[in-house]
Amino acid sequence: MTQKPAPIPKTLATQTINSKSLPFETTKDVEPFHGVLGQERAVNAIQFGVAMERPGYNIFVMGDTGTGRSSYVRDYLKSEAKRQSTPDIWCYVNNFNNPREPRSVSLHPHEAGEFKKLINELIDQLLASFPAVLEHPTYQQKKSAIDYIFNRRYDKAIETVEREAHKRNVAVYRDSNAISFTPMREGKALDETEFAQLTEEERDTFHDTIGELEHMLSEQLAELPQWKRESSNELRSLNKVTIRDAVAPLLVPTREAFKDHEPIQEYLNEMEEHLPSLVLEELVEERIMDLREEYAKRSSLEDSLLPNIATHHKPDSGAPVIYEPHPSYANLVGRIEYVSDQGALVTNYQRIAPGALHKANGGYLILDAEKVLAEPMVWDVLKRALQSNQLKMESPYSEIGLVNTTSLVPAVIPLDFKLVLIGSRQIYYLLQEYDEDFKRLFRTVVDFDSDIPLTEEHLTAYSQLIKSRIEEQKYADLDRDAVERMVCHSARLAEQQDTLSARIGDQFDLLAEADFIRKLAQDELITRTHIDRALVANKERTGRVYDKLFEQMLDGTVLLETSDKAIGKINGLTVMSLGDTSFGSPARITATVYPGSKGVVDIEREVSLGQALHSKGVMILSGFLGNRYAQKFPLAISAHIAMEQSYGYVDGDSASMAELVCLISALIHSPIDQSFAITGSVNQYGEAQAIGGVNEKIEGFFRLCEARGLTGKQGVIIPQSNQRNLVLHEDVVTAIEHGKFNVYCVRHVDEALHLLLDREPGIINENGEFPEGTINGEIIKRLAAIAKLGEKQTD
Repeated sequence: MTQKPAPIPKTLATQTINSKSLPFETTKDVEPFHGVLGQERAVNAIQFGVAMERPGYNIFVMGDTGTGRSSYVRDYLKSEAKRQSTPDIWCYVNNFNNPREPRSVSLHPHEAGEFKKLINELIDQLLASFPAVLEHPTYQQKKSAIDYIFNRRYDKAIETVEREAHKRNVAVYRDSNAISFTPMREGKALDETEFAQLTEEERDTFHDTIGELEHMLSEQLAELPQWKRESSNELRSLNKVTIRDAVAPLLVPTREAFKDHEPIQEYLNEMEEHLPSLVLEELVEERIMDLREEYAKRSSLEDSLLPNIATHHKPDSGAPVIYEPHPSYANLVGRIEYVSDQGALVTNYQRIAPGALHKANGGYLILDAEKVLAEPMVWDVLKRALQSNQLKMESPYSEIGLVNTTSLVPAVIPLDFKLVLIGSRQIYYLLQEYDEDFKRLFRTVVDFDSDIPLTEEHLTAYSQLIKSRIEEQKYADLDRDAVERMVCHSARLAEQQDTLSARIGDQFDLLAEADFIRKLAQDELITRTHIDRALVANKERTGRVYDKLFEQMLDGTVLLETSDKAIGKINGLTVMSLGDTSFGSPARITATVYPGSKGVVDIEREVSLGQALHSKGVMILSGFLGNRYAQKFPLAISAHIAMEQSYGYVDGDSASMAELVCLISALIHSPIDQSFAITGSVNQYGEAQAIGGVNEKIEGFFRLCEARGLTGKQGVIIPQSNQRNLVLHEDVVTAIEHGKFNVYCVRHVDEALHLLLDREPGIINENGEFPEGTINGEIIKRLAAIAKLGEKQTD
C-alpha cells in the first residue's frame, strides 16, 4: 500500500519572511540605496568594459526591460566620465579654396568660445572699417591717379580728332554718352536751316569729311577697352592692397591667441588671402546703392567666417555621455541642411548639423539595440565608425539617387568613443550568430539577471531601494508590513519564494499606485492595505477578458465540473497571456480509448492547433505506456486526446500529466474526481516535471470553486518541484489554512492517480508484475485483453 499524498500547509503556499530581517518600523529609519540591486555580475562586467581601453571592447548590455539596466548604465557612465579628461571640441570652418569641402579643426574646450568670440570681433571691425577705409585721402589720391591716367588717354585721343576737325571746318561736340560732328562756316557751327541752304556739293563735301573724322575717331579709340581693363585692374589691385593692409592688423589678436595652433594659423592665412575679395563683394561693391541692411551684411560675413562648433563641452566637465533615443542615420552621423534661394536649394558649412557621434566623441554613446537595427543603414554606419575610428559625413540618399542636389563633403573627424548597446538577450545572440563583425566589436557583455536571490543582504538592500524611490518621487514612507508585502509581490513576479524579481520598474509602478491610493485615503504611511488595493485595482483594469471567460464557466457555456466523478474527463489548467496580463483558466481535457493501431492521437495537432511542445508532451504518453505496460505484448490501442472548447493555438507540455491520467481513466473505465484540477509535465518514466504559471493556474481554479462553493475536497495537483514557486494570493492561502481548499505536490504520476482515481496505484513486484486490483495492474490487464483481441481479428 502506498500512502496518498497530503495537502501542503499554508506556510508552503506562499513566501514567509522573518520579521527580524526587517529591523525597522517604517522606511523613515532606512538609509537610501545607491547602485543596482543584486547585479554583481553585471556591475563587474561594466566596470571591466569601461576600464578596458583596447579597441573592440565596446559594451552590450542585455537583460529584461525594467531591471534597471538602462538607468544604472547611464548613472555609472556619468560618474566614471566625470573623472576622465574633457575631449577636444571639433569645429567646421570654411574652406575658401573649395567651399564644398569644409575643413575640421579641433580646439580645447576653453579655446572654442574664445575663437568664436575673436572671429565675431573681426566681423564687427570689418563692418566698422569698410567701406570707410576706401574713403581715406591716401586711397582717394591713388584712385584719382588711376582715373587721371585713363581720362588723359581718352582726352588725348579726342583732342587729336578735334584738331583735325577744326582744320576741316567741323566742330566736335562731347557729352557723357557720345561724340558728334557739326559743319562750321567762318568759325561758327551751322544749324540745320543754314546747312540746308548750302549747295549740294558743299553738303556732300561736309558728309565725306565727317565720315573721315568718324573713322579717325574709331581708330583713336580702338584701344579704349584695353585702357578700361588696365584701369579696372589697377583699381582692383589698389583695392586689394588697401583692404589687405587694413585687414592684416585685424587678424593679429586671433593670430596671437592661437600662435601655437598650426591648423588655426593655416586657416587664418587662407582667410587673409580671401578676405579682400569677400570684403569687396559683400561690403564695398554695393555701398553706393546700399541695397542691404546691416544685419544682412553681418549674416553674409558670418556664413563665411564664423566657425561652426559641432560639439560643446565645458572645461573640466569630463567625458561626454550621450544617449540618443531616436538613432536615425541623420541623428547619429549628422545632417547637412539646405535653404531655398530663388528656388534652388543651397547650403554651406554653417548648415552642418552635428549628430550623436560628434557629441559622444571622446566619451560614451548609449543606444537601444532594437532601435538601431530597425533604422535603415544605421547598423552599418556604426560598425564602419567603430572599425575606422573616423566620422565621415555622407548622404546615403544621394548615393542611391534619391537626392540630386549638390551637397557638402565635410572633412573626416577622428573618432574615439565607446559604444554601449542596450538590448534583449535574443538580439545579442542573433548578432553573435549572424554578424561576424559583432563578435570583434563587442567583447564586453553585461548580463543583468532577471532574478535576485532573497538573502538577508538583498532584503536590506531592497528596503533601501524602496527608500531611494520614495525620496526621489516624494512618496510617503512604508511601514514594515507594507515592505513585507512588496517583497512578497517581488517574489510573485519572480515566481519563486526565495527570489526577488529584478524587474524593479514594475514594482516601482505598484509603489506609485499605492501612494496614490494613500493620498485618496489621506493616510500618513503606505500600508499593506494600500498595496493590496493597488493590485486589485490593476487586476480589475486589465481583467475584462478573464471576467468574460469566467462568466461563461459559471453559466455553463464552458463545460467544467468541480464535483462528482467522470470517466475520461479531467480538469486541466492553462495560462492565457494578453499583452502584459496573464491569468489562469481551467480547461476540460477528454480522452477516448478503443482497440486499434493508431496509438495516442493528439486532436489539437491533427487540426493544426497544437504547437510543437504540446505535441511532444502527447507523444511522450505513448512512450510511457509502452515502456511501463506493454513489455510482453504490443500496444494495440487507438486513443484520442483533446482539450475541449479550445479554439486557439495550444502550446506547452504542462497538460501532459493531466492527459496521461485522463487516458488511463478512459482505458480502465475508472472515474476521475472532478473536485481536482491538475497541471504538470511528465516524462517517459512517469516523473512529474515543473511547469510555469503555477500560481495563476491554482488561483484560476480556486476562483471557480469559490464561486460555486468550497467543499473542502477541491484542490489542485502540481509537481513537487513547483512547490518553491508558490506565492499564492492571500485568499487562497486563507482557504488552505482553513482546509477549504487544497494544494497537493506529487513526484510521480502514480501519486496523481492515487488522488484522482482514489485507488491504490500499485507497486511493481520482483517478477515485474503489478498487484491485482490496483490501477497499474488493471491497466496491464486491459491492454493485454485489447492486444489479444487484435490478434484474433488478424487471424
